[in-house]
Formats: sequence, C-alpha cells, structure tokens
Amino acid sequence: MTLEWDAAEYEVVSVPHVGWGVGLLGRALERRPLRGDETAIDAGCGTGKITELLLRHLPDGTVLAVDASAAMVEAARERFAGDGRVRVEQQDLVRLQVERPVDLIFSTATFHWIQDHEGLFGRLARALKPGGRLVVQCGGKGNIARVMGATEEVMDDERFRDFFEGWEDPWNFADAETTRARLEAAGFEEVETWLQDEVTRFGSIDELARFLKTVVLGRHLERLPESEQQPFADAVAEKVAAAEDAFTINYVRLNILATRGRGP
Repeated sequence: MTLEWDAAEYEVVSVPHVGWGVGLLGRALERRPLRGDETAIDAGCGTGKITELLLRHLPDGTVLAVDASAAMVEAARERFAGDGRVRVEQQDLVRLQVERPVDLIFSTATFHWIQDHEGLFGRLARALKPGGRLVVQCGGKGNIARVMGATEEVMDDERFRDFFEGWEDPWNFADAETTRARLEAAGFEEVETWLQDEVTRFGSIDELARFLKTVVLGRHLERLPESEQQPFADAVAEKVAAAEDAFTINYVRLNILATRGRGP
C-alpha cells in the first residue's frame, strides 16, 4: 500500500534531504556535465524541490517527475503549473512506465522505501537510454539506527503495543556492496556505490518530533488512530533526545552513480 504524505509539512522540513541530493547531483555533474537538452526522470519527486533544482541544469530539456503519493503529485503539479518542461505523474517506481527511454534518472530519499531493489534497478535500466545515467541518494546500511531503536521501544509500550501486531519494518537500508552487485546484474556499468554519514541536528525536541512525524514515522502512524499519532511521535523524539547527543539523527546515506550499459 502506498504511503501517503503530508506534502505541506514535507515541503517545510525536508531541508536535509534536499541538501544531500543537491550535493550528489553536483558531484555527478562535475564529472560529466549535462548539455542542457537532456530528458530526465526525478524518481520520487516529492513536492518538486529537487526537480526545480534539476531544471536549472536542463534549460532546453524535460523532466518527468514521478511519485507514488497523490499528495506529493498534487503539490508538484501546482509547483510546475505552466512549465512545459515538466510532466508530473503518479507512478509506482517498481512499475515505472515511460513513453521512451531518458538520458538521466535522478532520485533522492526514495529507494529505501522500496523493498525490491533488484526489480527496481531492472525497471530503471529499461527506462534509460544506453549510456544513460543513474544518480541516486537514499538511506543505507546503519541509517537512523538510534531512531529505529527508540521507535521499537515506544512500539513496545503498553499504550501502543496492540497497534503493531505483525509489524515489519518498512525500510530497505542496503549496503554499498550488495547494491553494486544488484546494479551490475541489472545491466549497469561504471557503478560507484558508497555510504556517507550525515549527522543531522535539530534545535529543539519539538522540531525533532515534527521532523520524525513527517519524514520518518509515516508507516507507524498509519497504524494508529489520529489521537495517538502525535503522542507516539513525541515519545520517540523524547527517547532519541535522551541520548548523549540530543536532538540528533545519525543518518547514513547510500550514494549511487551508474551508467546504463550499451549492450542489449
């Protein structure tokens, strides 16, 4: 089932994710600049913040902005209303359909929500032209470990325990080596994958709770009645903040640079 997002809140609090994505895109383009007339996909476009930045490099190109969330798609469509360079579609990436292959697929903070990376990478390879590029940043092995531990403790609290019967973690935090092998099996070449620590600090426990509720705990909150959602997020934030380095989330990002092979 597709996770729905609070697009307005995400627009406000997603500053760290935008920064990581922009940094990786800049690194990729330093190595191999764009001409400016390429076709691209923003895979998991959210509200369109990153799409907007990608367009700066494509003055004569086009972007297909894709997200599985109806709320995110609506926000992105509002952002790009009247811009003929952008088409926004609601699609599941593991079932991605394109009219014709593109030159570049870019994605930030999305792939860790997808369990089937083998299927995903095969689908993305088919959506790229031979020689097309994949530039991706997402959560990797060890990501938000302290938050996950705190969340498990709160889930086991008597107040919330019954809501999480049969629970399975929604994330797929893959390591660099496994990801490289999966990409090569899907037909990618010149594959680079690496993990990068990104410690993210917040100014207060309220700011931390707001971020967790909007960005991290969506699948958990789906299980809870509305009256329990904010108390759950607050309880997780309190446990995270109780650690020595309070108001901090220890992110680990999985970075991917790869090229679609030119073979059949």
